[in-house]
Amino acid sequence: SQLDNLQELGRALLILHSPQDLTVPVDNARTLYDAARHPKSFISLDGADHLLSDKADSQYAGEMIAAWANRYLDLPAKAELDVERQVAVRLGSQGYTTEIMVRRHGLTADEPESVGGNDYGPSPYELVTAGLGACTAMTLHMYARRKNWDLREVTVQLDHEKNHASDSEHAEKPDSKIDHFNRILYLRGELDETQRLRLLEIANKCPVHRTLHNPVEIHTNLGEE
Repeated sequence: SQLDNLQELGRALLILHSPQDLTVPVDNARTLYDAARHPKSFISLDGADHLLSDKADSQYAGEMIAAWANRYLDLPAKAELDVERQVAVRLGSQGYTTEIMVRRHGLTADEPESVGGNDYGPSPYELVTAGLGACTAMTLHMYARRKNWDLREVTVQLDHEKNHASDSEHAEKPDSKIDHFNRILYLRGELDETQRLRLLEIANKCPVHRTLHNPVEIHTNLGEE
């Protein structure tokens, strides 16, 4: 049974539960906690709902999870990454696990294990693809809200690949490749065919889409320590 599997887990366990959870009763948390072996911990999320829809509750839960997990992770101490521009990125001499700070938001990038990474985060290309997807969803919702259309949810599925460009007008060399982003939109809501087709057009006008299509200049300089 699942409880038997929990007893044989052989790992530290943290359970978080709200006494006011109307979806899963607190007895469920008690059953799991009693079945687990030590080390185990329980944190009460007093006043929170099941989905942690209140921002303060979700931040509190995240901080508690991070503090608890830190005890069981052998993480080297690092100086805080200062953000002097819009984004700061730092990678040490080992592996590919990369710190990213965007304003006050911390992210992690990495490479898959198949190419020597630890797979602790998305790859750089996956981050670019995710940015395109997020921008697409936001742009569609902005447009639909302005039009008072019944767009209830947008799901964007994407992948990225490099294809040979020998038959393309973009090919500079016979063996050159061009980037292909494949994007599928799932639109939920009471939308007629004209509205759906218009949203498909708007997806191609999102800012990140345009950036990827337009010429881009990147200026790189050496900074002083």
